[in-house]
Amino acid sequence: MEVNVLKIDGKDSGKKIILPESIFAIEPNDHAIYMDVRSIRANDHMGLHKVKSRREVRGGGKKPWRQKGRGTARSGSTRSGVWVGGGSIFGPVPHDYIIGINKKMKRLAQRSALAYKASSASLIVVEEFSVDSPKTKSLVSILKNLSVSEKKVLVVTSSSDKNLYLSGRNLPLTSIKPVCDFSTYDVMNADILVMQENAIQGLERLVK
Repeated sequence: MEVNVLKIDGKDSGKKIILPESIFAIEPNDHAIYMDVRSIRANDHMGLHKVKSRREVRGGGKKPWRQKGRGTARSGSTRSGVWVGGGSIFGPVPHDYIIGINKKMKRLAQRSALAYKASSASLIVVEEFSVDSPKTKSLVSILKNLSVSEKKVLVVTSSSDKNLYLSGRNLPLTSIKPVCDFSTYDVMNADILVMQENAIQGLERLVK
């Protein structure tokens, strides 16, 4: 599969790049994508919800009333869950939501997501670029030249670029990830995938 390489001004650079067929031309596996995205979303869930049990609420040091003779139910502590202000019974406590997935399926899911973008003409390959300083205006100008400023965009760089990351950090529709760090969810959540030319070589890890 061969695609044109664009300049950051949106014009054709005259170069073409061959996309690896083992990644961009495979039959996408929807189940692998589902499993990987489910794992990613679950692992992002911090699970910090917490209520107080009867041992953590205040009070309850003294028996409210005598055991017998009042004509009411027995009660040993105001910390009981049946009392107003008492501890919760079987309430939520912090725990993780981790769902594991093996590397082979994760790589298949990433290849499948990339194949979907390539087959739907939602992939743009651009020449290597960077910004001299963290300026959102510079990145917005590049995205406008590529006609993707109004869409949800994932920019995959060949390496970590702090200035570029900081330039796009406050753009709600733009996400910037190095090729070694993007996920299946990042790709599927974006309308357009913009990849730097040299980032294509970094995808070899997905076929190992």
